[in-house]
Amino acid sequence: MKYLRMIALAAVWCSAQAKATEYIVPAKVDVGVWFAQLPKDATSVVFSATDRYHSSGDIVLPAQPMLVIDGKGCKLTLGQGSNGFTNQVDGMDQAMRVVNNRYVIKDFASITGGSKAIDLKSSFGTVISNVELVSQGETALDLRFCLMARLENVRVTNPQDKGIVLRQGDWPGANAANSQSNSSVLEQCRVYCAKTTSAAYTILNSGGVRMMDCVSEGAPCDYDIFLSATMDGDESRPASNPVVKSFMLSNFHVEHAVRKASIYVNMPSQATVNLENVYWNGPQRAPVVLYTLGQLNLSNIGWWSPGNWIGTRINAPRIDMAGLPSTVELGEGKGAKGNRAGIVRLYDALPGNTQLQLNYVRVRQKSM
Repeated sequence: MKYLRMIALAAVWCSAQAKATEYIVPAKVDVGVWFAQLPKDATSVVFSATDRYHSSGDIVLPAQPMLVIDGKGCKLTLGQGSNGFTNQVDGMDQAMRVVNNRYVIKDFASITGGSKAIDLKSSFGTVISNVELVSQGETALDLRFCLMARLENVRVTNPQDKGIVLRQGDWPGANAANSQSNSSVLEQCRVYCAKTTSAAYTILNSGGVRMMDCVSEGAPCDYDIFLSATMDGDESRPASNPVVKSFMLSNFHVEHAVRKASIYVNMPSQATVNLENVYWNGPQRAPVVLYTLGQLNLSNIGWWSPGNWIGTRINAPRIDMAGLPSTVELGEGKGAKGNRAGIVRLYDALPGNTQLQLNYVRVRQKSM
């Protein structure tokens, strides 16, 4: 009997130790200052004491196996230099120690101002859901070395430079091959660009990323999607990252003009880039796709405005087009004249690329 009582007491003690602990952010506090004093046992933080909060500086999140941050529909404003919800990573050794931590940030009516609204580093399975990020000065949402992150129903409004960014780590010891944001998903996200926006979506050195049912609109920007796997960020040559394998885009809606290119692609030679059911609402003066390298597949694009075109920066692009309108042509006999062949043009060519060749370009299964 004494032995059974000891087991029962141990079970009660373990249950008490494993209890989830929720904290409510008080009204009229500086959120960043309050988070700096958050007890270590926190598993959930709820913004329910008032409908408006403010943080003058960074809101530094603790390293936790799982931390849920629930905005409960409140509005959060940030000071000018704030990086919003962020976490501390000083080097690659620390990044590997905390990479299995994850965060859920959800249900904010708006997070307005600051340099960034969300700036997370080194996590696995982070989810950001049902938030609107407004008028950030640098990047609205920046993820570095965030594996299998999920962004769903994220609205970005008037980012002054970049909207949503997924990329590799940039701390000591990190490089483009050891700290990617691989296998992440963006679903039903929208970026409403400001006049100064450089890119609505940026994916750097990260493989297996999927974008579904997303929108880019608002004022003209430089790029709707900037997709690159250059190891050092140098776009004057083709990408060569040996560990980036693919990118998948489905049901992407473009509702504005762009200055440089709608979708920029510079991926490793064997990486597959699938662009399916992309809709450009109106003709673009800049290329709808500016291609540098990768296995590019365009499919099921039902609307193609006259004048839309694809630019290639190399002589012999690898482009397969299927299920495009019958008006999409490569020119008579697939011959390139003046470095143009129907919708494909040699444009912004890399050094040494002077004559467009169509050996690896196909248009098939045209829609009626």
